[in-house]
Amino acid sequence: MTQNSKRTETCGWQVMRTLLMLLLVSRVVLEAAEPKFYNDDPIAVEPETQDASKVSPWKIDLMYDLIRNQFARPGEPVGRRAQNINTIDEVPDSNWFTNRILARPISPEEAARGPAPGKGPAPGTWKVTQTKKEGDAPGFTIRDGTGETWFLQFDPKSNPEGATAAAMIANRIFWTLGYFQAEYYLSEFRPEQLRVDPEAKFTPPSGRARSLKLKDLQPVFNRAARNQDGSYRVFASRLLPGKILGGFRFYGTRPDDPNDVVPHEHRRELRALLVFGAWTNLVDMKTLNTMDTLITENGRARVRHYLLDVGSTFGMGANGPHEWTEGYEYLFEGDKLLKRLVSLGAYLQPWQTVPYQENRAVGRFEGDRFDPQAWKTRVPVSAVLRARDDDTFWAARRVMAFSDELIRAIVKTGQFSDPAAEKLLANTVIKRRDRIGQFYLTRVNPLVNFSLDPMGVLTFENAAVKSGVAKAPASYAASWSEFDNTTGAMRPLGETNGSGESVPAVSSLPVTSGTFVTVEVRAVDPPHSSWTKPVRTTFRRTENGWKLVGLERMEEMEPQRSEKR
Repeated sequence: MTQNSKRTETCGWQVMRTLLMLLLVSRVVLEAAEPKFYNDDPIAVEPETQDASKVSPWKIDLMYDLIRNQFARPGEPVGRRAQNINTIDEVPDSNWFTNRILARPISPEEAARGPAPGKGPAPGTWKVTQTKKEGDAPGFTIRDGTGETWFLQFDPKSNPEGATAAAMIANRIFWTLGYFQAEYYLSEFRPEQLRVDPEAKFTPPSGRARSLKLKDLQPVFNRAARNQDGSYRVFASRLLPGKILGGFRFYGTRPDDPNDVVPHEHRRELRALLVFGAWTNLVDMKTLNTMDTLITENGRARVRHYLLDVGSTFGMGANGPHEWTEGYEYLFEGDKLLKRLVSLGAYLQPWQTVPYQENRAVGRFEGDRFDPQAWKTRVPVSAVLRARDDDTFWAARRVMAFSDELIRAIVKTGQFSDPAAEKLLANTVIKRRDRIGQFYLTRVNPLVNFSLDPMGVLTFENAAVKSGVAKAPASYAASWSEFDNTTGAMRPLGETNGSGESVPAVSSLPVTSGTFVTVEVRAVDPPHSSWTKPVRTTFRRTENGWKLVGLERMEEMEPQRSEKR
């Protein structure tokens, strides 16, 4: 090879390396140039752009799911920020959750109506189509005279009105909070109304499937509370719209749903069940009590996610009052069992000393000794275990938005025959609401509803102070910076102070349209040390003034495997 040839080859390699370096540099620059905020931030609706028509029904084995959650604690490490929130730390509307209370006014009448705008099963003859296949509650499925399908569940013989009232009330509470709920109605019927659908099948405990007979329903009636006139009170749940797909897990994603991209343990509305569950004593959180359906909207298939059964709430389960340990301990806690054994029962836990007010229709439910931090589900729930303080703050604000009047209107839907039962349940829900606010609204800096007016005055509200669970701090301090939305660089502008829930801007506040400013606000001499950690807000200047586009209450944390509660 000649010297010129070698020189030419060397030059060629140099040119190629230079081009590669330029490509790499360009890629880094382009990635760094990706803006933090887009023109449509903050989004109000979670984007679900993919067609989900190929999603198939599945069945999750209840026992396997229980054991895995109890002992394996599935899901990604704890500590991560919720991944389905928008840029202002809120949960957009989706087929998981619809913002209702706190997002808009909810009247007592609307809350009491909940997801059930119509009427229950039509009177007349009901055809029994199948017996209940899963769960412990007595019940069966009927089709009324209009062709509507309903799932019926009864009260246990020991506690008339207890289970049906709890299901009705919890259904309205969780709908008002924002979850998709089935239509629940209270109804009464007499056995003489029932006929068996000719196509209905029944499989005895031992034997092959055969045609269903009315006598096969007798075990249900034997366990159910009966009215003096021979009728039965039931809550009737209307068949959900769409194709039934089976329940969802509280971790991972549904692999055949192209829109299900956020692991369920990182969805804030599922993490928030730590707070909502503690408030209502929803101890029975499991896959069997959820349901996905395939619906069609605007010509495109979507999966909708329901909290299907929230009836094991307050002091009552499907078959009677909650067990003494429910709400206090998981089904299995080996260390506590061992301590009780070694101490011959002298090792006492809070549930052993709680003074419940006896009422057959309410069960075991109290508010004076309620400790939100200590509350537990029957079995560990992956999403609940990953709730951070910003998640529980978000949830607690919604709990505190339920006024006494709203709560009493919802409790009235339980249609208790005993006024004392209605009063006891409503008063206990109110007490537990207040405990939720006292505990969770003060664990982080509770500033909300930020606004920056055209003149440069920053206003906000202190959610803990407004709810009456804490005193106001001496003052607030705000650190101002100009924010570069392309590079993420911050240029400090100064600090200002305000004695009330407003702080003036710095004199050098930019006013050019398209400019971003970041304001970090902290409390000075607050009643809780957590308030000294600032809430970071970001505003974009528009032609009409300043628009809030960013809010961070807590930073991302280092993921950890520890999930003990």
